[in-house]
Amino acid sequence: MKLAAILGAMVLAGAMLGTGSTAAAADRTTGRGTGPVIYVTTLGLYFDSIVLTDLPNNGPFQQLKPGVNGLETDYGPGTPGHLGGRWWIDVNGDGVQNDGDKFFLCPLLGPGRTTP
Repeated sequence: MKLAAILGAMVLAGAMLGTGSTAAAADRTTGRGTGPVIYVTTLGLYFDSIVLTDLPNNGPFQQLKPGVNGLETDYGPGTPGHLGGRWWIDVNGDGVQNDGDKFFLCPLLGPGRTTP
């Protein structure tokens, strides 16, 4: 993984789990969620979210990654593969889910929409 992608993942993890999670939603006028907006590629929809807690690296997690539509994932509510908001970000940039990464609970709030 390129250095820029690694640094981007680290910034995303900090913003989502630290004081920056509220700042990520500061300009949002929907009144929903305090976390980042997540784009679900298989649905073509954006979802508000709320970051609830850090989790240990135990059990299945769905990867969040930076993409052309902001933070992206493949599966969302109602699609096979959606894990209900259990996410990991590849902070150490090795492409493998392991203890060097960030794990957290961040449910997607429906309904989804076609614009961020």
